[in-house]
Amino acid sequence: MRLPKYRLEAEGSLLVFGFISQGPKGRIAKKIKFAETRIKGVYNLSFGDLDPETREIDDRVVSNNGDSEMVLTTVIAAVYAFADRYPEAAVFAKGSTNARTRLYRMGITKYMTEIKKDFFVFGGRNEKWGAFEEGIEYDAFLVKRKKLNLEI
Repeated sequence: MRLPKYRLEAEGSLLVFGFISQGPKGRIAKKIKFAETRIKGVYNLSFGDLDPETREIDDRVVSNNGDSEMVLTTVIAAVYAFADRYPEAAVFAKGSTNARTRLYRMGITKYMTEIKKDFFVFGGRNEKWGAFEEGIEYDAFLVKRKKLNLEI
């Protein structure tokens, strides 16, 4: 996807990313982390402000820095980088609140045409999973990179 985004910094493993949100409230450090779940090959995506003291993700704070679109496209860029490094992995995402989960759904819906070119997208609701459909309120999301067709 070719959308405006912030410059990502990544650890060598491409499991942890950081970037700086810039807006009316100043420069806010953000962190994205992929951690394998109890299910082999399924990674949880954590995202939020970087707590300056603990260096951990604060996924409850509301920054309101006026750049939510660029923040979203930057997180999407991190998912692409992660999936390119770990093509067999699936990425699980769920907001820390219902409102954040709704924002994730809205973001997926907005960029679905682009995302589905490269990923299979699933929505989970009441512990049941299926192909993502617009207009359904999901509890969580899962994306899996499509195989690249390298035939010549």
